[in-house]
Amino acid sequence: MVRFFLCSAMIAISAPAIAQDAAPASPQAAEPATATPQAAQPAPANPADAVASIVDGEFPSYDANGDGQLDQAEFGRWMTALKEQEMKATGKMLPPAEVTAWASGAFTTADADKSASVSKVELVTYLSGATG
Repeated sequence: MVRFFLCSAMIAISAPAIAQDAAPASPQAAEPATATPQAAQPAPANPADAVASIVDGEFPSYDANGDGQLDQAEFGRWMTALKEQEMKATGKMLPPAEVTAWASGAFTTADADKSASVSKVELVTYLSGATG
């Protein structure tokens, strides 16, 4: 569900840029025929690229010890914050113990190399739903 929320947030963020490329609604608003059309800015082809951009921007604020990895506590703070945003958006509240248990399970899943820490690459893979 957090993946869905994260992807929804990325779409919402990119919607204004996509809307700018849309054709005018009325013929009166159209540019003259002599104008050179601008190249359209495509949305990221790979959702993982958008996730990676968000992770790059937010990672330092959750990597409290600055080691470039998230330990279980650091990862848990981030996932708890995402879960709280999701719960506010959906109106479906969970008890704190369930959120903590969910974050612990998410850490186990995201820590693909079982190193007891989650790297940026592992986090992007986890949040984008990629396997590998």
